[in-house]
Amino acid sequence: MENVNGQFMISLLIIALGYIGKRLNLVTEKDGAGLAKIVFNFTLPAIVIYTFSNMTVNTSLLLLPTLNIVYGLLISLFALCLFKKENRQTRGMLSMCAPGFNVGLFAYPLVEALWGDQGLQHFAMFDMGNAILVFGVCYVLASWFATEEGNVNAIGILKKMVRSVPLLAYLLALAINLAGFRFPTVVIAVSSVISRANAPLSLLTLGIFLSFSFDLKNLKNMLKLLTLRYIFGFVVGISLFFMLPFEPLFRYTLLIGFILPVGMVTIPYAVQFNYNEKFIGTINNITIIISFLIIWLMFLLFI
Repeated sequence: MENVNGQFMISLLIIALGYIGKRLNLVTEKDGAGLAKIVFNFTLPAIVIYTFSNMTVNTSLLLLPTLNIVYGLLISLFALCLFKKENRQTRGMLSMCAPGFNVGLFAYPLVEALWGDQGLQHFAMFDMGNAILVFGVCYVLASWFATEEGNVNAIGILKKMVRSVPLLAYLLALAINLAGFRFPTVVIAVSSVISRANAPLSLLTLGIFLSFSFDLKNLKNMLKLLTLRYIFGFVVGISLFFMLPFEPLFRYTLLIGFILPVGMVTIPYAVQFNYNEKFIGTINNITIIISFLIIWLMFLLFI
C-alpha cells in the first residue's frame, strides 16, 4: 500500500512540477507540444518495441485491442444519440471526445511504475486498439460534422494512420512477434534506454498542458460528456471484470483503460476542424484530474 501511494505521489509531484514550471514561465505550452512529439515519436515507440520483444502474444492479449475498438464504437453511438439535438459543430466536437483514451502520456507512466513489464504488455495491446480509435473513429466524427455536407476524407484518415509512429510501431512489433522473429539486439538495447525517459517526460508534459480555466457556458455539455464517459466506462469495465474468465491483470486493464482521460489527439483535431479549442483543452484537463484520482482510489481500495 505504501508503494502504491508513493508511486502516485511521485507521479503527482512530477505533473505539478510541469505545471509550476509553466506558471513561472520557465516553459510554455509550445515547449510541452515539443515534449509531446518526443514522447509520441520516440519514447512511446521505444517502449512498444522493448515491450513486444519480451512478451508472448496469446489469444487473451489479442482480445484487448478488439474489445477496446468495440467499446469505442458503442460509446460513439451513445454519444451521437445523446447529442443529437445539438448543432453540427457542437455535436461533432462532443462526439469525437467520446471514444479514445490518453494511454501514452497518462497510463504508461503509472502502469510501468505499479505493474512493471507485465502491465506495459497488457496496456500496449489495449493501446493498439486505442490508436485505431483516435486516428480512425475520432477523426471520422470530427470531420463528418465539421461541414454541412458531412464529408469524410478517407485519404486524410489514411494519412493520419500512416504518419502515426506509435501505431506503426505497434503493428510492426506485433507482426514480428507473431512471426516468431526478434528485433536486432542493438535495437532492443537502444529502445530500452530511450523508453526509460517516457515516464518523466509524459508526466511533465501533462503538467505543462494542465490548465484550470473554465467556461461556464459549456458546463451542461461538459457534464453530459463526462457522465457518458465515466458511467459508460465503469458499467462496461465492471461488467467485463466479473464476466471474463481471464487473469486479474487482463481484467484490470479493461477496468482502468475504459476510465482513462480523453485522448490528446482531440486538441489538434479541434484546431484542424475549427472546433472550440478552449473547451477541448478543458475537457482534457478535467479528465486527467478525475481519472488520476479515481484510479488512485481504486488502487487503494481494490487492487
